[in-house]
Amino acid sequence: MSLLPETASFHERVQDLFAAYRGRGLSLSALDIELVDTWASTGAPFEVVARGLRQAAEATLFDAPEGETGLRSLRACRRKVEAEIKKYLARAASDSPGEADQAPEPVHVARVKKLKGALKKVAKAHPTLAPAVDRLLPALGAPADFDRAQRAEELALAVLLRALDWPRRRALLLQARVLVQKVSGMSASMKRESIRFHRGALLRHALELPSFW
Repeated sequence: MSLLPETASFHERVQDLFAAYRGRGLSLSALDIELVDTWASTGAPFEVVARGLRQAAEATLFDAPEGETGLRSLRACRRKVEAEIKKYLARAASDSPGEADQAPEPVHVARVKKLKGALKKVAKAHPTLAPAVDRLLPALGAPADFDRAQRAEELALAVLLRALDWPRRRALLLQARVLVQKVSGMSASMKRESIRFHRGALLRHALELPSFW
């Protein structure tokens, strides 16, 4: 999810991931830093903020007016990020020690359950992908944390991509490269991450998968 070491700060990880989703590098403005400070002060994990960033980035790919794809600023992600933080905090607040039997599932566990449900729908809608989905589902399991939930999503998208026939797979790969080919100032690792993000977004769109489960 991030190209930086685990010792990187919350702000560095947000900036790094946003640049990859945006498709080009950037420096955070004073207002951006203030916004990230607000997100960090909530106590929500980085992965929750990352999910909101990804939602905002994907929305600009398919919902923005023609010619205006790509995030313009970190502040444009505010509504999506804060909605994810709100959902996370609501679950965390209800997860009290005295109410263990009534506490909701951890967010990362619920996400992978929804992912499995989405994959089953894809298998029904696209019978040629059903064998790949059948092999994939037992491997997903119940994630122990956000990182493993993210890996489950990445694995699912990789398996679906490989299961496509070559013409469709090649078209998605080329389209993803087009979306980042004109950028400058990106490291090779950041460009790979940016291509992977765009490829996953295009694949979900092509298969009519929900962007977020």
